[in-house]
Amino acid sequence: MGDSLSAGYGLAASEGWVSLLATKVAQEKPGWGVVNASVSGETTAGGAARIAGELARNKPDVVAIELGANDGLRGLPLEQTRANLEAMIAAARGAKAKVLLIGMRLPPNYGPDYTGGFEALFADLAKREQVAFLPFLLEPVAADDSAFQADRLHPNAGAQPKLRDHVWPALEPLLN
Repeated sequence: MGDSLSAGYGLAASEGWVSLLATKVAQEKPGWGVVNASVSGETTAGGAARIAGELARNKPDVVAIELGANDGLRGLPLEQTRANLEAMIAAARGAKAKVLLIGMRLPPNYGPDYTGGFEALFADLAKREQVAFLPFLLEPVAADDSAFQADRLHPNAGAQPKLRDHVWPALEPLLN
C-alpha cells in the first residue's frame, strides 16, 4: 500500500518501481505475485481506512506500507501518522501477513523538529513493532535532480529501476 511514489504518478503503468518489482519477483520467486494497492495522494488515514478491504480482497502474505509522505507534506500531526501506521501494521498482522515499512523524509522547510520527528517515527515504529524496515524509499535518487519529474517530487521513469533495486533487499527475505 502506498501513495503516488508507488502508484507510478506520471508514468506508464509498466514503468513504476512496483511494476518493475513485480517482474523481478516473478523471475526470482516463482509462485509469488505483487498487487499494487497504491493510490496517488493517499495519506496514512486513507490507507488505514482501506487496508481491511485490500487484505480481504488480496489475502497477501506480505504487505509493504509506503505511506506518510502526504501526511508530512500537509503538516499533519505526527501522532496521527503514527497511529494510522500502527493500525495498518496491526491489520496486516491480524491477516497473518509479514510487514515491510518503507519510510520517507521531508524537505527541511518544515523545520527541524517536525522533519526530525517525522523521519524518526518510521524507525521507532519499525523497531517497536519488529517489522522489516527500509528507512527512505528515495535514498538512491534523492540527491539527483535529474531523477525527478518537473514537479521535483515524483521520480521519473529512469529512476524507477533504482527504487526497485533499493526495495528488493528489504523485501526479498520476507518472501520465503
